[in-house]
Amino acid sequence: MDWWIEAARASLLSSSRWMLWNLFLAFVPLGLSFYLFRGHPRRSPLWWLVLLIFVAFLPNAPYVLTDLIHLVREIQSNQTLWFNLLVVIPKYVGFVVLGFGAYGLALINMGHYLQRQGFQRAIWQAELGLHGLSAIGVYLGRFERLNSWYLVTRLHQVVDTIPELLERRPTIITGVIFLIFAGLYWLFKEVTLAILLRHRYHLALKQLPR
Repeated sequence: MDWWIEAARASLLSSSRWMLWNLFLAFVPLGLSFYLFRGHPRRSPLWWLVLLIFVAFLPNAPYVLTDLIHLVREIQSNQTLWFNLLVVIPKYVGFVVLGFGAYGLALINMGHYLQRQGFQRAIWQAELGLHGLSAIGVYLGRFERLNSWYLVTRLHQVVDTIPELLERRPTIITGVIFLIFAGLYWLFKEVTLAILLRHRYHLALKQLPR
C-alpha cells in the first residue's frame, strides 16, 4: 500500500505542473465566452477585441487531446497494469474531459448567443469554422511549438509558418484533427443538451400543481 501511495503521488506531481497550466489555458476561452455570449452585450470595440482573443486562445482547449502522447509514455514507463488502470489512465481522462469540456461549452455558449441574435442558421457554419481554426492552432502548437500569444509577441514567426500549412503533411494532419474535433464536439454537444433538457423537464415537473 505504501508503494501505491508513493507511486500515485509521484505520478500526480510529475504531470501536475503542465496539466494545470494547460487547463488554465483551456479555461481562458471558456471564461471569455461568458463575457462575449451571455446576455446581449453591445458589440463595442472592446467586445471585438475580446472576440479576437477568444479565437486566438480557443485552440488551447482541444489541445489537451494531443497531450495523450504523455499517457502512452507514462503507461510504457509503468509495468504495473493495475496502477495504470487505477491511477494513470483516470488522471488523463479527467484532464481531457475538463479541457475538451471547456472547448465544447465555449462553442455551445456561442451557439446560444447566435440563436438569440437571430442567426440560428449560421451556428453550424461558425462551429465548423472554429473547428478548422482550432485544428490549425493545435497543429501549430504541437508541431511548430507556437503559442497563442505569439500572434502579438512573434507575429512574424506565425506568418512564416502559414505557407507550410499548404504542404501535404500539415494539410492531412490538420484535416484529421478537424474531423476529430468536429466528431467529439458533436457528441459532447448532444450529450450536454440532452442533460440540460432532462434537467429542465424535471424542474417543470416540480412546478406542476399536485
